[in-house]
Amino acid sequence: MIMSFSTDQPLVSVLIATYNREKYIAQSIESVLASTYRNFELIIVDDCSKDKTLEIARRYAETDARVKVYLNEKNLGDYPNRNKTASYASGVYLKYVDDDDYIYPWGLELLVRMMEQFPDCGWGLCSLEQYVKKPFPFSLSPREAYEYQYEGPGLFHKAPLSAIIRRDVFLESGGFVEKRMVGDFEMWHKLALKYKVVLMPHGIVWSREHPEQEGKGVNRFMHVYEQIIVDYLTRPDCPLDKKTVARVLGRRKAGLTRLLVRDVIKLSSGQVKTDWKSLLTHYAK
Repeated sequence: MIMSFSTDQPLVSVLIATYNREKYIAQSIESVLASTYRNFELIIVDDCSKDKTLEIARRYAETDARVKVYLNEKNLGDYPNRNKTASYASGVYLKYVDDDDYIYPWGLELLVRMMEQFPDCGWGLCSLEQYVKKPFPFSLSPREAYEYQYEGPGLFHKAPLSAIIRRDVFLESGGFVEKRMVGDFEMWHKLALKYKVVLMPHGIVWSREHPEQEGKGVNRFMHVYEQIIVDYLTRPDCPLDKKTVARVLGRRKAGLTRLLVRDVIKLSSGQVKTDWKSLLTHYAK
């Protein structure tokens, strides 16, 4: 069911949660404002930046009424600030565009068009590799989404830049779990338990790579990712049957064991920083 909205309500709330991105935020903002789809608002929430990020954002708000800029009273961090940004939204859909990334001019239009084809879906993910069995877009039930993740090409690895979420679904789900680095990975697991998802192709958004990216240290959080996997696959409401869950968990444990054996020879040189023992304890039962 699509939420009802008034004629002066934007259909899409584009959200930029930002911190110290004076090098990149102007291009991110301008990419949104260049959209061929016009029925949107752009909400920017600065997380107490120490550079000129807030000043740059406010310049755009002065000349375009669709741009709304807010400043947090204190630094919240990545996923708490994403939730804060969503709290100001009024659109039917939420679309994150990170402060160092870019959405193509046709991006919003395509996202809306594809989501509207599947009114029973609560969220969507784009920038997915081609699926050989059928073309995008198509929808997946909760069971199919979990199968696509754990028995197929993979799905839950996508960043918020690749997502579009109905605002009512976002609110009902409680938003992002406020865990550093892994909030999106857990969010997709959480949404897929209950809501159908639309899968969409590449060519909608562009993700920048640069030295200051938070994601560069993702390997330090591998044990947290593994805990999320175990937690969601062993939930009573997991949409996969018990036989499939056992197969997936067994396969992951075997894979981690092989990596441990491979890396044992590197331990003395200090090259291995992953706590493999901690990872494997998730699969002890």
